[in-house]
This record gives sequence, structure tokens and C-alpha cells, in this order.
Amino acid sequence: MVTAKARAVNGPDQNFRETEVTRRELDTTDVLIEIKFAGICHSDIHTAHGEWGEVNYPLIPGHEIAGIVSDIGENVTKYKVGDRVGVGCMVDSCGECENCREGEEQYCLKGNIPTYAGTDKYGEPTQGGYSTHIVVTEEFVLSIPDSIGLDEAAPLLCAGITTFSPLNHWNAGPGKKVAVVGMGGLGHMAVKIAHAMGAEVTVLSRTLNKKEDGLQFGAKSYFATSDEDTFTELAGTFDLIINTVSAKIDLNAYLSLLALNGSLVNVGAPAEPLEVNAFSLIPHRRSFAGSLIGGIRETQDMLNFCAEHNIAPNIEIISADDIDHAYKRVLDSDVKYRFVIDISTM
Repeated sequence: MVTAKARAVNGPDQNFRETEVTRRELDTTDVLIEIKFAGICHSDIHTAHGEWGEVNYPLIPGHEIAGIVSDIGENVTKYKVGDRVGVGCMVDSCGECENCREGEEQYCLKGNIPTYAGTDKYGEPTQGGYSTHIVVTEEFVLSIPDSIGLDEAAPLLCAGITTFSPLNHWNAGPGKKVAVVGMGGLGHMAVKIAHAMGAEVTVLSRTLNKKEDGLQFGAKSYFATSDEDTFTELAGTFDLIINTVSAKIDLNAYLSLLALNGSLVNVGAPAEPLEVNAFSLIPHRRSFAGSLIGGIRETQDMLNFCAEHNIAPNIEIISADDIDHAYKRVLDSDVKYRFVIDISTM
């Protein structure tokens, strides 16, 4: 077993503290990863603050993990010591249900095992990537292409796949008009990926403060949703809208921006319920949907796609001592566009 240095939180109103976590002995198909970088996701904050339900504290968050293989089980065939690898939002699933067999492990009918705040197949609580090491079964480890730096790769394991998957599923590409709601950690990745897929991209953000960035990332247009004229001007425009905002918004106003057969897909996960008027959907055969990360195969496809198209998140590297301050800055929308923890500071 490996004893890893980590940062944990003991309650919804507590600051992070130094701690240690014992990682399990390697099973025959397990991979031991020395973590180099871990991204900070808004999901980490929701969970640490207890906003998505009861949490079994102490909690070590982190599901945007990039590092190096430091040991392997005797039957591991996909990886060897020294390989550059990543781990995303889940570390296992039943592997037997229809969804798992289709490569959609995120929708495992028995429930996938999340990287943190879950219970693994050994009955132990899962603890995430704000730590120096993690043990994961090889089937849930991703290969990071050489052209992507490990620091930039970390956010791709959540923010990247969370936006890639719906864009891929709803066929964003040439001839499609795609709007991205929000220009944060998820939103800026959605813009870059949709543009690389060939779609015409528009950003819908509360203000125009990040307009220059949005256009640089590949957006053709950028509108402020605080301006009521935006919803009049863009009515019936988009084939697909990706909502990345983790707060309650007026979904009916955004649904009015969809063209015939258009879809609004939620990837942001606010704690509050969202309300949809049926007549926002019926008249133009519009759809309101959700999307949860991606399966392991699709996540690897995303990493390869980002390598091929030179796509990387815009990141700010922080030390482990700065996690609490980074959480505050995320809540204040004061980050461009993803915090990444340098695990060597753990």
C-alpha cells in the first residue's frame, strides 16, 4: 500500500487541511499513478460544500487527474511504468450492464463509481486527486497524448469530456449553429471544441467582459444575456445550445433561441431545480436534455481530438495551499479559465 499526501475538507464550511490517505494494494489489473496535476472543477466545490446531498467527510475531491504510472498489477496490459496517464470522474462501473457494454460507463445502470465521494467495489470510500497518488483499475485509466502537457491535460478529464460528449452526440459540425451559455471552465472548452468540429459558435454570457477571449477561442459572435435585446435578436437561431452554467437561469428564454428541432443541453448542474414551460418546447419541436461526461472510449477520443487540433484549456497553476482561495475565486467568476493544482506542492 502507498500512503499519499493529500488535502481534505472535514465539513461543508471547513477549509482544506493537510492529511494522508492510504491507497489500496494493487490488484492484478490496477495501476498506481503518481499524480502531477489535478484540476479544480465546480463539481468539487458543490460536493465539498454539501450542496448535492449528504457527504461522508473527510472528503478529498479531484476528478481531473494527470500523472505518471509508477507501478502496475501483474495482469495489466494497457500501461507500463512511466506512461503519461489521466483519470476522470469515475474509477469503475459494473462492466456488465447494457450501457457499460456500449461504452457508456457514465450511465452504468448499477451506478458508476465516482473518483471521490463514492464507495468502491471493496466497500471503501473513494478519495480523489487532491493527493500525490491514486490506484485505479486499468480500464478506467486514460492515455495522455505526448503533445498535451500534463498540466493542461488535467482539466480535459472533466471539462473537456463534459463538453465534447454532447457536441459529439448532437452532431455539432459544419452547417450547425451552436451557442455556448457561460464562458467559464466548461464554456471556454465548449467554444474551442465546437469550433474545431466546424460549427459556427456563438457565446451567450452575462456580460461582454470575456468577449475578446471568446472570439479568440473560435466564437463567431458574442452576446450579453443581460441585454434583453439579445433574446429578441437571436430568437429561433440555434441548432444546439450547450448550457455550462452551474446556477439557475431562465431556461424558457434560452429555449426560445432554438431553431426547429433544436436542442438545449444542460451540462452545468445547479443545486436548485430548473423550470421548463411545455410551450417552450412544443411549438418548434424543441428538446431539453442533459449530458454527463462521457464513457472511457469517448474520453480517449476526446483526448486524441484535442491533441490533433491543438486544443488545450487556459489554466492557472496554484499550490495546494491556495485551494480555499481558488474555490472562492471560482465562485466569484475570477478565473481564466481553470485552476490546476501543482501536486508537487502537496
